Amino acid sequence: MNRFAALLDRLQREPSRLGKLRLMTDYFRSTPDPDRGFALAALTGALSFRHAKPSLIKTLIATRVDPVLFDLSYDFVGDLSETIALLWPAAAAGEDALSLAAVVRALGETGKIDLPRVLAELLDGLDETGRWALLKLITGAMRIGASARLAKQAAAELGGKSANDIEDLWHGLTPPYLDLFAWLEGREPRPVTNDPAPFCPVMLAHPLEQEELVDLVPAEFFAEWKWDGIRIQAVVGESGGKIVRLFSRTGEDVSAAFPDLVDMLAGLPCHAVSIDGELLIRRDGLVQSFGVLQQRLNRKRVSAALLADYPAHIRAYDLLSLEGEDLRALVFRERRRRLEAFVAEANAARLDLSAAIDFKSWDSLAAARRDPIAAGAGPDAAAIEGVMLKRRDSVYLMGRPKGLWYKWKRDPFTIDAVLMYAQRGHGKRSSFYSDYTFGVWHDGAEGEALAAVGKAYFGFTDEELRKLDRYVRNHTSNRFGPVREIAHGKNEGLVLEIAFDAVNRSNRHKSGVAMRFPRVSRIRWDKPAREADRLETLQALLKE
Repeated sequence: MNRFAALLDRLQREPSRLGKLRLMTDYFRSTPDPDRGFALAALTGALSFRHAKPSLIKTLIATRVDPVLFDLSYDFVGDLSETIALLWPAAAAGEDALSLAAVVRALGETGKIDLPRVLAELLDGLDETGRWALLKLITGAMRIGASARLAKQAAAELGGKSANDIEDLWHGLTPPYLDLFAWLEGREPRPVTNDPAPFCPVMLAHPLEQEELVDLVPAEFFAEWKWDGIRIQAVVGESGGKIVRLFSRTGEDVSAAFPDLVDMLAGLPCHAVSIDGELLIRRDGLVQSFGVLQQRLNRKRVSAALLADYPAHIRAYDLLSLEGEDLRALVFRERRRRLEAFVAEANAARLDLSAAIDFKSWDSLAAARRDPIAAGAGPDAAAIEGVMLKRRDSVYLMGRPKGLWYKWKRDPFTIDAVLMYAQRGHGKRSSFYSDYTFGVWHDGAEGEALAAVGKAYFGFTDEELRKLDRYVRNHTSNRFGPVREIAHGKNEGLVLEIAFDAVNRSNRHKSGVAMRFPRVSRIRWDKPAREADRLETLQALLKE
């Protein structure tokens, strides 16, 4: 456990990507099985524990430390694992004989009743860094500046492989990855996965700036609409009967939340297929907003009412495999031809084809992006976020390869809002007030007042963060635990220009609206708070 803790500690302090890569590769090379496999699982987010949750460690620390001291410390430190690791009373010094594998097994195999005692014993037996690493395992929030893909690349370098070589196998492997490391070190052949309905790592697009179009040739690209849903991969396989799975873009199996789509896919006229597409809610023939789709997301159980009121739909983008044939090595125009034929033959009510946008020049595509209705998108245009560009000769590659696919989102909406509350950030931002709640004017019971409409914690530079933090500290009017209320009113307050992609109705917010992807676009030091926007401005953008 000490070695893993030391790795995490060094990773969070190492500023360079190559330095982090070397640290992880050296760890995988020098650490025996199964510890290195569980470390790889932790670094890639592949570990989860049924009963060991953040709420448990908060309950435990309350038995060892005064709750007020904990709240004050957490507010200052900003990271739950670090706060508890620092506050947990140190036990008598002793040699740490715990292996990472032993810790993982203890967390995974201990029942709910006994887990508090076992976890307390683990914390008592570790030093400060070890406690911090253990708590990182439980919370799953590593925040060490090393992505899951970089961890896979570090492991791949043991055998001179690439991260893509591991990605192609990843979802058929399980921790502690003994067969993976045996292959990487040349002791065994490449692992064979026999999953009849496997996940294929998705191909992603690069954001496109309009000035980049001068280097691209229109005739070499296919264009389609970018929809306001979530990426989905629908896979059908056969093993003693049809197996149907729905995966998120990261490979999480979300099939249980969409039994209506599972039934539809099971009825397709094929034995095996893998479809890349967009998950949408289509009601009365119209694609609904992302806010409506959220009613179906992250559901463990789906009622008959939800199925009826929020019918799920797949809009197909690509065909990755069909009847056992891997199509990813074919160029896009050929995959598209086969996809069109497949969707037409399927003739399924909950599956349709992403429509092509007819354009001859970048100017004509830009016009379609600005006005999808005029470009033939029809009444679904309200759910369009922009356009997608795909090279007609592109093969399907995992990751985000350069120069092949682009997403050209519509220009964001903006409003001027008043800063109302602030809270410390986490990780590297734990010393700064970087999470901001903002509001706009509306007619309240006692006259014109500010209604909170959203939170934002990115969009500004490091220098702007320092200025915002200073403003928060100098203009705090009240405190509620870790939250600071910032002086605001008609004659005082800081205006932030907030950019966002869409507005949806919300029953969770008193204002009745929720913005999608709000971020700070500009700090309006020059603008009086009384000139900020009104709630009616957001309400006018609501998608029916």
